[in-house]
Amino acid sequence: MEKYVVIGAGILGASTAFHLAKDGKSVTIIDREEPGQATNAAAGIICPWLSQRRNKAWYFLAINGAAYYHSLIQQLENDGEQETGYQQTGAISVDIASDKIRKIVERAIQRREMAPEIGDIRQLSEKETKALFPPLATKYASVHVSGAARVDGRLLRLALLAAAKKHGAKWIAGNAALDFSDGQVTAVTINGTRLEADKFIITAGAWAPELVKPLGMELKITPQKAQIIHLQLENEDTGEWPVVMPPNAAYIVTFADGKVVMGATHENDMGFDLRPTLGGMQEIIDKGLELAPGLADATFLETKVGFRPVAPNFLPIIGAVPGFENLYLANGLGSSGLTVGPYLGYQLAKLATGKELDIDLALYNLSEAITKDIS
Repeated sequence: MEKYVVIGAGILGASTAFHLAKDGKSVTIIDREEPGQATNAAAGIICPWLSQRRNKAWYFLAINGAAYYHSLIQQLENDGEQETGYQQTGAISVDIASDKIRKIVERAIQRREMAPEIGDIRQLSEKETKALFPPLATKYASVHVSGAARVDGRLLRLALLAAAKKHGAKWIAGNAALDFSDGQVTAVTINGTRLEADKFIITAGAWAPELVKPLGMELKITPQKAQIIHLQLENEDTGEWPVVMPPNAAYIVTFADGKVVMGATHENDMGFDLRPTLGGMQEIIDKGLELAPGLADATFLETKVGFRPVAPNFLPIIGAVPGFENLYLANGLGSSGLTVGPYLGYQLAKLATGKELDIDLALYNLSEAITKDIS
């Protein structure tokens, strides 16, 4: 039986390991449980269809990632994982300008032809919008799409890892280093122990560059700091409230029992700065309360910090690492991690096992993010 090692167990690595193990492969998952892992901090919005991003390669991944959730959640539930953190609640895209609302409706209807998962599309008045999400300001109308969902990244990751272990995957916590010779990775060393395998897969997010540097390569992945505020709203049944998508980069996601998440900052050039900052929190709070003044009385619980891995052109990368026959890598999911990650992990597992992929690798060219022969 071929042996596979997956290094990095965020949402991408957890999905890759799950699909490999489910396919009957011998899988070892290695993760050093780094603070700031993007998946553990994230509250995901699965609603790519309303995006104004023009990059077709990104949009292809995003809509297929959204569609794949229906299959993935069923697979996990079949494996006994009931707490996946995923729920289809719908989303409301809000604005105060009627012409912008009209354009959102037109975009949604047009895109539903390729992505029926978007579900029903309804234009809502200010009153109807506030009825769906009571803390909102009264000035917002919206477009409601029924197929959108929310995801608790931490719970989904745990479900994927638990299911992978049920299929025989092994877990090792520790810092990995690659051993290599003559165009092959021969083993990985963790905590002083050398582990040999046939194929190695790097899904280490923002920390991946340090793994490939000893191979003589610079991986052009940078961490983007995200701060996310968690609140408690008392005496409100928030479990069925839709995701709120405003015209700016902010968002509000609610979960059961009054849990509310507001986010998020997009901070470049901060490195791995884990500090919640007053400025970051002010940015989120100002945008959040302008959108939903009814949250002013919510209890502040915590600010989480995560590091999104960002690749050149803000587009995910995936492929075999140049110069190495048995080393594979995917990265650069950015703020689309929970939408794209499970699906890209499925594709990465296919790539590593020699199966036909559902994506065109040339669109997500790994070589464009790697500089070789560094000193």
